Amino acid sequence: MKRILWAGMAVSLFCAASAVAASQQSSAAPAASPAGAMTSSPAAAADKTMPSYDMKAQAALDLQQLQEKYVALAQAIPADKYTWRPAEGVRSISELLLHVSGASYGFPTMITGVTPAAGYQRDGFEKSTTDKVKIIEQLNKSFAYAIAVVQNMSNADFAKAEKKLGPDANDGDVIYLMVTHAHEHLGQAIADARINGIVPPWTAEAMKKNPKTTAE
Repeated sequence: MKRILWAGMAVSLFCAASAVAASQQSSAAPAASPAGAMTSSPAAAADKTMPSYDMKAQAALDLQQLQEKYVALAQAIPADKYTWRPAEGVRSISELLLHVSGASYGFPTMITGVTPAAGYQRDGFEKSTTDKVKIIEQLNKSFAYAIAVVQNMSNADFAKAEKKLGPDANDGDVIYLMVTHAHEHLGQAIADARINGIVPPWTAEAMKKNPKTTAE
């Protein structure tokens, strides 16, 4: 997969896919192995070598761990800090957390046949609320939706072509972008928390067990 190319195109692909998902919401079906999936060559079919990297299992695990960290961090941040932003024109904490939630709802709809999450509307979502409880609820719902999409995919689905995203794009690229996007913004969320004097809960716990632990 061409990681550098797709990472540069992530935002534009996400926006385009959201528009496509909106038009397909009433007729789309859950992800499933397509009848016309790519067929393997005889040599590939005979190859019984175990893959060195299981993208389905690893992506699901990454998303589960990301959900745990985002929710833990969101719970640790006081409600009155949710409207704080590091500078004018930069997302506030509430907007950042809803941006991540929106991406978890939106990225899977780049995959042909995936049903958009019920009740999610992209327009205005990031500014839809500053309520701490509601935002944490959206984090949990959106990650659960994304994880379910990944778990519903077969290993073959990760190689399924998505020509609407580019000549060499496939569904594995979409999942890769979703995971890396969430990791990127977790770093931003940690920085916002640190500026406000909040230690990430998992770091605080590690430091209790070992005071010499390097802080994240």
